[in-house]
Amino acid sequence: MAKATTIRNGTLGKHVLRLVEQDGQFFGLADGKICTQGKNADEVWDQLYNEAGKSDPNYFGFKGARARFLKFFPNGFQSDGYCSQERNYKIAAKEKLDAEAPLKSALSGNGYGETILSVYRATNMLSPFEKTKLQDALRGNDADEIVQSLAKFAVEGNQNALARLGAVLKPYDSAKWTVVTYLPYLWQPDQHMFLKPEATKDFATRVGHPFSSHYEARLNHSVYESLRDLADRTNTELNDLKPRDRIDIQSFIWVVGAYQEDREDVYP
Repeated sequence: MAKATTIRNGTLGKHVLRLVEQDGQFFGLADGKICTQGKNADEVWDQLYNEAGKSDPNYFGFKGARARFLKFFPNGFQSDGYCSQERNYKIAAKEKLDAEAPLKSALSGNGYGETILSVYRATNMLSPFEKTKLQDALRGNDADEIVQSLAKFAVEGNQNALARLGAVLKPYDSAKWTVVTYLPYLWQPDQHMFLKPEATKDFATRVGHPFSSHYEARLNHSVYESLRDLADRTNTELNDLKPRDRIDIQSFIWVVGAYQEDREDVYP
């Protein structure tokens, strides 16, 4: 029998996680105890996070997340109340963006700063403090470069594009996840995901996804990949509810985390 080899380490809250390989079999350990095993390393690692997450007092899994969402919107994403409360204003912002600063034009065009600023202001998804800083950025000498960098990240979505975007936003103290993910998410909601850190970390903890441990405030592409994995996993779990895009997925995450437990409103 071959010696067991640790091939991956991680943490989830106070839990120390390890992925171990021995004779072609993978074992997931939490605090030294085997929780999962299988033939596929990535699947065992994901299962390990899920199992370790169950010990968190806030955990309720995707089943609990779905039940919580449907408590407020019994007809799911097709609820009139859901559309009026959570979706329509985001779609309106997207339509404004597509009409006045389409992605293809923004990649190399100039003079879009004021339009882009108005799109950021069109929703409450960024804080007033963040919007104030963006005003300086998008009305200044770097406005065209900022818009072009945002568009490039929307198209390419890779580490180089993210690093360039972070560099042009840093002088304005705007190299934030909310800022860099907002426009790509509106331009291409089938591919990109908006990141509101605290709500998303809370959701990931509740469903046992490793994003809650992967997150860092620095613009690291591995964080964004973990976010997109969370979005994909959530989309799969909600397949029968027929989410239309990641606008629905992000709204689901927000509702599950932000709506108060004792709230009695129901939006059919």
